[in-house]
Amino acid sequence: MIINSTEITDVLLVKPKVFEDDRGFFMESFNQQVFADKTGLTMNFVQDNHSRSSQGVLRGLHYQLHQPQGKLVRVVVGEILDVVVDIRRSSPTFGLFITERLSAANKHQLWIPPGMAHGFVVLSESAEMIYKTTEYYAPTYERSIRWDDPDLAIDWQLPMTPILSAKDQAGAWFKEAEVFE
Repeated sequence: MIINSTEITDVLLVKPKVFEDDRGFFMESFNQQVFADKTGLTMNFVQDNHSRSSQGVLRGLHYQLHQPQGKLVRVVVGEILDVVVDIRRSSPTFGLFITERLSAANKHQLWIPPGMAHGFVVLSESAEMIYKTTEYYAPTYERSIRWDDPDLAIDWQLPMTPILSAKDQAGAWFKEAEVFE
């Protein structure tokens, strides 16, 4: 497992060791001991989620103000552009974002610590994501920042007009969003 830091403090790009041959492949998608040895982080995952979305679907930027979730995200079908925004006011990278292409082909994963807003757009015909969380989903505390916020100016590399939920269309502007202190 290769773990690279990103421009946002504590967000990590995880590249599992993949063993491939003419039969297919094998990889360990997560090993708590190896992850802890390489990062110094120990987490307890409490929920696994699996989502499927069509091309052009944009989900996010989501976070939970209370019971914030750490997430280990990977794509098992297709390709997405994954976006993470640091919304920890006390962080030196507050307001910065990173983008990372995650795909079934590259098998990369992102560790997204609590205190981040997270979203993605589907670049392929469809995509399926699997992600582990460190806290349970708590809809009462869920918040959303607008994907098209001009202060963030995220290049979503959109191949078309995005398909959004009503919740995401009604997200807060970054300057007005409730964030972590």
